[in-house]
Amino acid sequence: MVELDGPRLEPKSGTAKQLVVFVHGYGADGNDLIEIGRAWQGLLPDAAFVSPHAPNPCGQSPMGREWFPLTFRDPNERWLGVNAAGPILNAFVDAELARRYLPPQALALVGFSQGTMMALHIGLRRPVAPVAIVGYSGMLVLPADPDPEAFAAEITSRPPVLLVHGDQDEMIPVQAVFHAAQGLAALEVPTQWHISHGVGHGIDQEGLRHGGEFIASRL
Repeated sequence: MVELDGPRLEPKSGTAKQLVVFVHGYGADGNDLIEIGRAWQGLLPDAAFVSPHAPNPCGQSPMGREWFPLTFRDPNERWLGVNAAGPILNAFVDAELARRYLPPQALALVGFSQGTMMALHIGLRRPVAPVAIVGYSGMLVLPADPDPEAFAAEITSRPPVLLVHGDQDEMIPVQAVFHAAQGLAALEVPTQWHISHGVGHGIDQEGLRHGGEFIASRL
């Protein structure tokens, strides 16, 4: 299995009691999100932050990485993609928790775009629920022809989820928030959302504040 690595940020307090894992979007890499950790250090002084690089070079951005390819030719490619990359990301999370001698419930997952798809996919299937999942500008990935009972049977944890999305997002329309919230509610996953007005496929300061406060309140 591919072993991931990426930039890390040590806790402000000097002792890690929590781990926040950032999962970047398509065509970026781990450096894209690690600075969020610096912005959140005041809210989360005991948190260590890590932002792994996705395992594959991006097919449409030679300098970037991808968790899975996006061709938009196969309606099931996102589902196949999260299932293929999920074990790789999960193994990294487990190794990072073990490296810091932290229990599995000390974990928070934060994703952006394709990274949100990954964070939701693995976070809902971990044996012990993360303390929180924050998903920016992403979506909940379902199979193209879902069997609701089979899908629900995969869910092993129900951590609190915050979804943040710009209402001007042209990459993943804001309606994805409501589809995800509906799907998560059907799985009895507690979910909140915030719409960033005038924001496209990105994260504004208000969205950052909501995400940091959401995790801090769960810790």
